[in-house]
Amino acid sequence: MEGLILSRIQAVDVFFGLLFFKGGHPVKRGLWTAAALLFFASVQIHSQAGNLPGADWMQLRSPQQAGWSSEDLAKIGKYIEEIGSTSAMIVQRGVVVAAWGDVRHKSNLHSCRKSLLSALIGIAVSEGKINPDDTLAKLGIDDKKPSLTDQEKQARVRDLLEARSGVYHPTVYETKGMEESKPPRGSHAPGTFWYCNNWDFNTLSYIYEQSTGTRIFDAFYQRIAQPIGMQDFKARDGHYVSGDDTRFPAYLFDMSARDFARFGLLYLHHGNWNGVQVVPESWIAESTRPYSDTESGGYGYLWWTADSASGARPEIAFP
Repeated sequence: MEGLILSRIQAVDVFFGLLFFKGGHPVKRGLWTAAALLFFASVQIHSQAGNLPGADWMQLRSPQQAGWSSEDLAKIGKYIEEIGSTSAMIVQRGVVVAAWGDVRHKSNLHSCRKSLLSALIGIAVSEGKINPDDTLAKLGIDDKKPSLTDQEKQARVRDLLEARSGVYHPTVYETKGMEESKPPRGSHAPGTFWYCNNWDFNTLSYIYEQSTGTRIFDAFYQRIAQPIGMQDFKARDGHYVSGDDTRFPAYLFDMSARDFARFGLLYLHHGNWNGVQVVPESWIAESTRPYSDTESGGYGYLWWTADSASGARPEIAFP
């Protein structure tokens, strides 16, 4: 799943490191929902942003003295064990409240990879290297036969970010559900229909690399991981998955829970890390605003949001 913005990023100062799962397989949708609801029901979320970790994380000696419930933390730990998570952590105001498993262990981020790419694209947009309103035709983007149609080539970078390209060409790294729900080619004009589309996500990585001249994994390490002090991630922790039917491979990230928690705190702090604007604040706001309503909540630029484009309160669930 992509990152989840809960009640808009500005209102959250509790961040949960991703639940990583043994064997690199994501948990089923229902379990994700239950885990999210259990976590959100177990804490009080405040409006004031907190501090940032230094070179290493600090941890509360007594979560109970800080107002945390021993009973609720025990329930969380039990649930994490039941679903086979390799690691999880709760962070409040830059300090670890509780952690389970090996938070240094690097696991496949699966669909959360898209939110990392969104941050990189935001940096490239601010530097004038990517124009969100450029079309695929202008960028010279095409794919293997059956090639893109003239209509499909009118999709903009912005449409791909919103998963509304209308390009339903064969791609790679799709779940069974994504394959089964994919609309027919040509059934929707660009910008008119939301579909969780790996062709969009994978092609955005190609556009980023072509526009910046930098591999996505090198860029993330240099532009984000190092500035925010990630302790475990290296550029070699990313790799591509290719296929016979498309030019555009999927980009997979392996990351530890404690490093991914830093990424969450970066967004909590509007892209600023100790006075350094790592990701533009305007992009944080623009990319985490919902542009579509889906059965899993609102959807921004490669981010799920807990508020919806229509204003209706969505159910928290993930495909």
